[in-house]
Amino acid sequence: MLTDKEFLRYQRQIMLPEIGEQGQQLLLNAKVLVIGCGGLGSAVALQLAGAGVGKLVLCDDDIVEISNLHRQLSYRESDLGAAKAVALAEQVRQLNSSVNVRSVHRRMSLDSLLLEASMADLVVDCSDNFPTRQDINKACFSTKTALVSGAAIGWDGQLVYFDYKDSQAPCYHCLYPFTESSKATKCSEAGVMGANVNMIASLQSMLVMRAITEPETLNVGELIVFQGRTFTQHKFEITKDDSCAVCNKEVIHD
Repeated sequence: MLTDKEFLRYQRQIMLPEIGEQGQQLLLNAKVLVIGCGGLGSAVALQLAGAGVGKLVLCDDDIVEISNLHRQLSYRESDLGAAKAVALAEQVRQLNSSVNVRSVHRRMSLDSLLLEASMADLVVDCSDNFPTRQDINKACFSTKTALVSGAAIGWDGQLVYFDYKDSQAPCYHCLYPFTESSKATKCSEAGVMGANVNMIASLQSMLVMRAITEPETLNVGELIVFQGRTFTQHKFEITKDDSCAVCNKEVIHD
């Protein structure tokens, strides 16, 4: 049962028939793990906190640098040199003091990801490198924790929702069966439009909220590709790889 304060705070969201009081309660009860507190993760964390997601765990080993500020709008010049996970957690608390937020200022090993994913209802991959993304996929597959994965570079971005409880559904490794890319995949290497990062983060946030409140309406393993220069969006169905080293094996190897 929502309190009067909660109803007043989230009433514009509750008015949506797809959310309602029941959906808002699901959000308040949810625990979401956010990996990466850069352009995507910093925006996702604040949007989820604003929506009333009850528990957030924010993980990143990086510090705030001046080159971040054109797109990572959760941070201020006064945060320069601070740990991103810690600074972002403080921003979450200032936005919504009822959210239980915990920061993890270190690079997440597979063992750490397995532990954190096992305690979460959903994981949001906002990382910026393939090795971490592959470990997140392994951890979520092992713990059967739903995953919303996103990436943004240049003017473009993509996102996808994985439900590992469905044994016939694909995983991230089915889509990208490698740990390194020949193309520049970091903002520091290829450049990025700040507004594009926040666009993808907003789409990730909406996917997360729908996955919490109405998961049965989502298309599992559907890759959504957004092209910012043309303002176009395309969707592709990911095929499960029968030879996938992750989702067709019971044992996870480092």
